[in-house]
Amino acid sequence: MSQPAIAIPSPTQDALGILHRGISGAAGPVALACSFSVEDVVIIDLLQNVAPATRIFAIDTGRLNEETYEVAESIGVRYGVTIDWHFPERTAVEKLEREKGLFSFRESLENRQECCRIRKVEPLKRALRGLSGWITGLRREQSVTRDDLKSIASDATNGGILKINPLLDWSEAQVWDYANSKRLPVNRLHRQGYPSIGCAPCTRAVQPGEHSRAGRWWWENPEHKECGLHRR
Repeated sequence: MSQPAIAIPSPTQDALGILHRGISGAAGPVALACSFSVEDVVIIDLLQNVAPATRIFAIDTGRLNEETYEVAESIGVRYGVTIDWHFPERTAVEKLEREKGLFSFRESLENRQECCRIRKVEPLKRALRGLSGWITGLRREQSVTRDDLKSIASDATNGGILKINPLLDWSEAQVWDYANSKRLPVNRLHRQGYPSIGCAPCTRAVQPGEHSRAGRWWWENPEHKECGLHRR
């Protein structure tokens, strides 16, 4: 007698389940940290089926690409949402640039981490205040630094709130299949060889055969390619 077939959830069903469990488990306010990558736009679309009122925040480092702002505007129009923007502390940026110049981040790992700390990590800390959980577009295959992540986990770095990664096990092809099927607004740079997009001076197009994050801080070793937002 043949055994009944086991239904295998689709990536979309998996992601919706992770969002539902994570938001419910947080038992308090949850927000999406959005950089307007294709992954983040996919999550915004998925949230319309789970928790459409979920707050969306973004960090304007002061050095983003114009194309990133275009996606933010398109998201606001399509979904009728307001993006909660956070900015670096002005005095910290002024001190950094006056003392070390505009491109100190290329001189050493320590300088690059200092710039990321001022422009990204400190604003994130403010954005996360009062939250019980936050949602990210992290995927495991993006970097060697993300191999042991979990889809839902306590974020010890940020006070133990839940960190929800609904696309953790999605492949790049699955992300694009979803985005294309829904005709989602995506950053024009993605189609110009930029699979991963950060600040303009720290991002370049990748060459055929290179890893998807080879264009981020391309002067550094792969194990260092995190800005500190997802430090464990």
